[in-house]
Amino acid sequence: LSEQLHCKMLELEVVPERSLGCEQWEFILGMHFSQAVAIIQSQVGIIKGVQVLYSDTNPLGVDLVISLPQDGIRLIFDPVVQRLKIIEIYNMKLVKLKYCGLTFNSPEVLPSIEQIEHSFGATHPGVYDTEKQLFILNFRGLSFCFPVESKYQPGYAHGLGSLQFPNGSSPVVSRTSVYTGNNLAESRSPALPLCCYHNHLYMERAEVLRERLHTTGIRLHLFTEGSSRLMEPRKQSLSREVLFGDTCQDVATALGAPSRVFYKAEDKMKIHSPNAHRRVATRRSDFFYNYFTLGMDILFDAKTQKVKKFVLHTNYPGHYNFNMYHRCEFHLAVPPDFRQQQSSDSGQLIDVSPPGPIMISAYTKWDAISEQLKPSERPVVLNRASSTNTTNPFGSTFCYGYQDIIFEVMPNNYIASVTLYAGERSNPDRIEPAVYHTKTARLSVNSVALLGLHHVKVHLVELDLKPNH
Repeated sequence: LSEQLHCKMLELEVVPERSLGCEQWEFILGMHFSQAVAIIQSQVGIIKGVQVLYSDTNPLGVDLVISLPQDGIRLIFDPVVQRLKIIEIYNMKLVKLKYCGLTFNSPEVLPSIEQIEHSFGATHPGVYDTEKQLFILNFRGLSFCFPVESKYQPGYAHGLGSLQFPNGSSPVVSRTSVYTGNNLAESRSPALPLCCYHNHLYMERAEVLRERLHTTGIRLHLFTEGSSRLMEPRKQSLSREVLFGDTCQDVATALGAPSRVFYKAEDKMKIHSPNAHRRVATRRSDFFYNYFTLGMDILFDAKTQKVKKFVLHTNYPGHYNFNMYHRCEFHLAVPPDFRQQQSSDSGQLIDVSPPGPIMISAYTKWDAISEQLKPSERPVVLNRASSTNTTNPFGSTFCYGYQDIIFEVMPNNYIASVTLYAGERSNPDRIEPAVYHTKTARLSVNSVALLGLHHVKVHLVELDLKPNH
């Protein structure tokens, strides 16, 4: 049995300040959460246990974590940019590790002090954590933790290798961390590496274009993979505008082919339409261009084939569509509602409207918006589910209408999506149907089925405290 377990162990190469992986795949610092999930999906049967950990109440303040408990690996993502920040091997007995092709951790090779110094060379004297009784040996972009009793602490100034331990009691590595920079505690997620672009288009930010009280379109600041004069890959930045009334050809020219095209077949919000009782026979159907790496859907009218709606996604964990899109970094400026208040001194009405426009982004909470605007008082309750799987473990969201905008709000008060409409609306409190059902069951991926193939068990754990690194 022991030999069988050894044969099934992952055998991975450690690259300081960069990655952990093998010839077939690698987890790379700076890669997006969805790219790491795609790797795990491709390794079904090899990577068998997966846990996704996040904070439901504080999704921007607590790290987003993918844990592989049967392999002793933890992937820690920055909760704001959702890119890989730290790769942690927290159980050295469950995985084989190599550096420059030479094994330094396996059932046959213990990661002792001597082995680490032999494999990685000399470095600065380590740091002792008295509270945890850990000696931490740091290389650039790489740290090793050794459990060492406090009685050996006085000798640390000369390095861990200078200490004398009783026979057979020399400490071995208990945890290995890969990160960028010189300090694990201060490490940040790097920018998306060029090797993770995969010829896709990514978004820096999106500016919602408005005239008076109406949206006219979106200005997108994008980046993708270009080439220099030496034909080496490099980051290329560009800006594009997509306006209401643009044709399919206009959008494809500006943004390239969509990730998917979805034709609206079922309309679960139709009951809220004043003409819901009418049956209109038609073969045509409105359709979406889904741009997953931009965090955006664009809806085209079936007859005119021109843009009529934009749907911007925030990709918060705990939402039904989490991991389907990258977060859309939108910026929406909305003029505040004119409000008057009677002065206690003169009895006259005075303007108490907030000065300047209200700035709304993917990180603005709904209570801050609703305090300054006058959205529809009664939201439409939306419970997402596919036609083949009616289970939604995350509960309903709430949709509020304001001018030509619909805000979909999660129970934790964060915005799940923003829908922008074309044209003037006579009744801003009426939520037009079928805006939200943008994916078929085939495309829908919820967090319970995040890695959602056979033999992969996914646990969703809500954390209130930031994990110790």
